[in-house]
Amino acid sequence: MADTIQKVDYFYTMVPDKPGEAARMLAVLREAGVNLLVFSGFPEGRRGQLDFVPADAGAFRQAAKKAGWKLTGPKRAFLLQGEDRVGAVAETLGKLAAAKINVTAIDAVCAGAGRYGAILWVPQRDVGRAAKVLAV
Repeated sequence: MADTIQKVDYFYTMVPDKPGEAARMLAVLREAGVNLLVFSGFPEGRRGQLDFVPADAGAFRQAAKKAGWKLTGPKRAFLLQGEDRVGAVAETLGKLAAAKINVTAIDAVCAGAGRYGAILWVPQRDVGRAAKVLAV
C-alpha cells in the first residue's frame, strides 16, 4: 500500500498541567462518539497544550462546545500514513527541507502491522506551499 499524505484540520486547547486533564477530555469525546485521527499533548509553560485532529470536525466542535472548552482552530497540519520502512519520514522531511519550508513539529510512530503514522506541522503561512511540495 502506498503512503498517503493529507491536509487535516486540528484544534488545540490549553489545560492545567496536572494529572487527569487529558483523560477527562478524552472521556468527553468518547461519550460523544467523536473519533480522533490524532491526539497529542505536551507541556507549555505551566500549562499543557492538547492538540486534536478529529475525523469529524463538526461533531468535535459540538462536543467541545457542550463541555465548555475554549478551542483554537481549526488550523492545518499534515497526516502521513504508510508502510513502515527505513527513512519513511526522512523522505517527506527532505522534500520540505529542499523547498526551504521549516517544520514546526512532527510526531511519528510505528503503528504496528508494518505501518507508520505521523502528524506534521508547518507554519500556517506555509501550508499551501507545503501541500504543493508534498503533492497533497
